[in-house]
Amino acid sequence: MRWMLGFLVLAGPAAAQDYVGFQSPTGNIHCMIYRDASGAEARCDLRDLVPSYREAPPGCDLDWGLAFAVGARGAGVLACVGDTVIDPGNPVLVYGDAVSLGGISCVSAETGMTCTNGQGHGFQVARARQRLF
Repeated sequence: MRWMLGFLVLAGPAAAQDYVGFQSPTGNIHCMIYRDASGAEARCDLRDLVPSYREAPPGCDLDWGLAFAVGARGAGVLACVGDTVIDPGNPVLVYGDAVSLGGISCVSAETGMTCTNGQGHGFQVARARQRLF
């Protein structure tokens, strides 16, 4: 799988070790990190939020404002999506724990979920506030 300009494009099935899904203890934030031949990416979707961003990504005709993504390189982005990574079956990532895959790490905290690539870019999301960096 590969995010391209905020869209999910299937490039063939991923091996189980190349995909991990998880959720916050509250169940409000659901995330996934995957890796394929082109690199790794992380995405988190929020069920409920007070939106920090008020303008759609350029050219976005789908849903936006509730999904955030970051690749192995570059800044975090407000994703333009037509799907969701919310899955009630995702395991809970307890506060203080982290998941890493392909050079991207996501850390769960009482203040929200933070996903960062090796360049120090990414996003921090919580019900009350979302931030790209």
